[in-house]
Amino acid sequence: MFAASPSVPARSSWPHGEPPSDSETDLVDGLVRRPTSFEAEHVPDPVATTVGSSRATTTRLMVPTDVNFAGNVFGGHILAEIDRVAYITATRHSQASCVTASFDRVDFLSPVHVGDVVDFDAELTFVGTSSMEVWVRVRAESTSGGDPRPVGEAFVTMVAVDAAGRPIPVPPLLLETVEERSRFEEGRRRMEERRRTRHRRNP
Repeated sequence: MFAASPSVPARSSWPHGEPPSDSETDLVDGLVRRPTSFEAEHVPDPVATTVGSSRATTTRLMVPTDVNFAGNVFGGHILAEIDRVAYITATRHSQASCVTASFDRVDFLSPVHVGDVVDFDAELTFVGTSSMEVWVRVRAESTSGGDPRPVGEAFVTMVAVDAAGRPIPVPPLLLETVEERSRFEEGRRRMEERRRTRHRRNP
């Protein structure tokens, strides 16, 4: 199994307290539209973009420096790669710098070994006012042959910020398929559950 790595926390700190609420987000005819008002200034909605326009894939060859004493790749190394590819997808969509607000539970389904080629596939599932949920799937295959095997998956919440670290609005998400609409509603429910969990921990 994977060894934990202290260098990649399961949840990173948010620079200005709680991530912003996305409760005002609405789904209208497949297009996520919502007012974006920050302080006294109304900010017009950016142009909507599709799920496919921000999808990202990275591929990594696992080398001896990536593994623990048991010969398995550190779980923290996998988490770091998940964070990187989620960042790529979030910045492609938002056209802005992003910070990691949270990781959902990550279950490792199979170990990764030295010499394995690992694919990290990321796509948006939900977009709020300034936050985005990115779904990352991880698969590995041996260079000696064989079919790719699932390693795990994660939902990463990224938030777009300006140069001062303040949340900024992101473009709406144009949903083109039934699957994308379904994933969006599932992502909305997960986002609401995360918000309830934060409120229970910090009443």
